[in-house]
Amino acid sequence: MRNILLALCLSLCLVLPATALAADLALSVPLPLTGGQAKFGEIIKKSMEIAAEEINAKGGVKGGKLVLRFEDSQGKPEIARSIAEKIIDVQKQPLLFGEYTSACAKAVAAVAEERKTPYVVVASAADEITQQNYKYVYRINPTNAYYASGLLSFMDKVVKPKTMVILYESSDFGTSGAEEMAKSAEKAGIKVLMKEKYEKGAVDFKPVLSQVKAQNPDVIYMVSYVMDAALLMRQIKELRIDARLFAGGAAGFAIPEFIDNAKDAAEFVVTATLWSPQVSYPGAREFAEKYKAAHGDYPSYHGALAYSSVYVVKDAVERAKALTTEDINAAMKGVDMMTAFGPVKFESRDGYQNQNFIDTLALQVLQGKHETIWPERYASAKPVFPIPKWRERK
Repeated sequence: MRNILLALCLSLCLVLPATALAADLALSVPLPLTGGQAKFGEIIKKSMEIAAEEINAKGGVKGGKLVLRFEDSQGKPEIARSIAEKIIDVQKQPLLFGEYTSACAKAVAAVAEERKTPYVVVASAADEITQQNYKYVYRINPTNAYYASGLLSFMDKVVKPKTMVILYESSDFGTSGAEEMAKSAEKAGIKVLMKEKYEKGAVDFKPVLSQVKAQNPDVIYMVSYVMDAALLMRQIKELRIDARLFAGGAAGFAIPEFIDNAKDAAEFVVTATLWSPQVSYPGAREFAEKYKAAHGDYPSYHGALAYSSVYVVKDAVERAKALTTEDINAAMKGVDMMTAFGPVKFESRDGYQNQNFIDTLALQVLQGKHETIWPERYASAKPVFPIPKWRERK
């Protein structure tokens, strides 16, 4: 009997640590799942689910299943902050990742820094998020200052504009994107004739577009979310406003819904983007095809960022000595990996802290779909330039 009890005790000593290691890792993710930015929230959610499914099929995280739970911030910073506080204070989650708008990401970042909890920014671009000397905030996507670098290179080498008008949505993303483009244009010798802000959800852009038409700029550059982006182009077509280039600052211009909503007015529009299904990063094409098979269309860069962010979190958690905020934060600083979005390594330079730096691209709508046109090494199609005037189109 004594030998049997001893054997049982030894068995328990061997089994319990393994069970502890194999515990499920449940992570809550704040996202805009209702409201004006729900489209982006859904892209991010669906992409994260694909990553989690893949990870679990290969053994999970430290032997346990990765369980993602999504909390609806409605795209409102005060709700995003409240969710972040609950995740840290009540659920005792040792890290955060998620959100979409820059305003919400700033709210979550502030909570994360206050609570000394690592936070991975997934797709929010306002420069100041990683310019606060935060020690616990990390960002995978380039900032607004770098968003349009591929587009600017295309303009410099191909379009060679002398004048520009900038229209932008009155969010943190829109404002900072417009400011960065204005600075870049000035450096490139492009005169900004007009820089006009509008409130999101506007339904009539014709008064401001009439002013744009009077300026006759070479480039009309717009920083907008998807419904505004489509409406701007439809009304530009209605007013027959011609330009050498219609350009978008990513966001609403870089997702399939822009083409669906703008219809033929989207044709030949060029947009900055952070990623494309045509890039040669390992796993990029496979992720894009898997997303399309599940959801009917290719994902935007938001999807690639979200998908890759789950792998970044997995990498940090598995390298951390323990599931504590400090150990995960230390592991986050050591992230140096290739993802479907591209290389991810958090650096502190040029006034940024824990920021990933990566090439950005330019897309053009050609025959009703986005094609990568710049830089040439990533191109899936040659750009169409000069673009035809409205009266020349069918």
